[in-house]
Amino acid sequence: MDELSLPELLGLRGSVVAASDEFFAEKENLIKPAAPVFTPHSFGPKGQLYDGWETRRRRGPEGALPDPAEHDWVIARFGVPGVIHAVVVDTAFFTGNYPQACSVQACFSPGYPAPDELAGWAELVPRSPLSGDTQHVFPVSSRRRYTHVRLNIYPDGGVARLRVHGVVVPAPGMLDGLTFDLAALENGGDIAACSDEFYSVPRNVISPGLSRVMGEGWETRRRRGPGHEWLVVRLAAEGVVQLAEIDTSGYRGNSPGEASLEAADGRSPDSMTWRPLLPRTRVQPDTVHRFRVDGQPATHVRLNIFPDGGVARLRLYGSVTPDGFATLKQNWQRTA
Repeated sequence: MDELSLPELLGLRGSVVAASDEFFAEKENLIKPAAPVFTPHSFGPKGQLYDGWETRRRRGPEGALPDPAEHDWVIARFGVPGVIHAVVVDTAFFTGNYPQACSVQACFSPGYPAPDELAGWAELVPRSPLSGDTQHVFPVSSRRRYTHVRLNIYPDGGVARLRVHGVVVPAPGMLDGLTFDLAALENGGDIAACSDEFYSVPRNVISPGLSRVMGEGWETRRRRGPGHEWLVVRLAAEGVVQLAEIDTSGYRGNSPGEASLEAADGRSPDSMTWRPLLPRTRVQPDTVHRFRVDGQPATHVRLNIFPDGGVARLRLYGSVTPDGFATLKQNWQRTA
């Protein structure tokens, strides 16, 4: 599996909670969803403006170079617990001011601790050299779940973006007995397959929050032949969907003409049989459509759009079955 194709855990309502220093550029820039940008000769009161996190120059006694062990650090918190498969440290546009090296640690801490209360840090990426203006990908072999990461840079400098790719591991106690969005990425759902992702990725439709602009949904190219476009959502666990929401907000001249939903039990992936969940139904541009559905236990739901177009969000509200809850508990215990 390509680690970078997995969900980005800091993008699921994550935050940057502390840093040793952020003199030249703010720590919060590290997890901005957009790619970094750079405008030459753009200066603020503290110097050239950088789209990233940049610390001041460290100095040893009497202005000498710092001790090799000296370093700056930043701590970021995931919106949900997850198993980390890869960390990306991007030094885009930092050329004469990038760190010489970095290391990455992680910890699991339930609740909402203050930064100085975090403990039990495990090293995921040992001290490794960095280059300027480069995207560094570090695979992670640990399969434990974590809630926080700490990026250490040696001795100082600037990093444009920090990305942490992995698998969401929802806490069973937060979902048991509740009605929630079974498709949501932050609850452990994901996209299993799709027919087309020419303009934007299908994972957008199950991402947190509302789609603010057209590019934040899933949009296909214009179909010129027979057939239709589709995507398959793997639910957070086996569950029963009772309310479906198909949101075309922002899609005005490029929304689908119609949509339908099908459900399947994926415990036997090679023989998955689809059954109707929502019949083929006309949809309107720039509209949130809500439908009561009479669901049965399912692990996957397929959204069909006719013939093509864009969908901002897909929400599938329901509750997990006893088997689904057992799977959630098993995953939680296995990653402890």
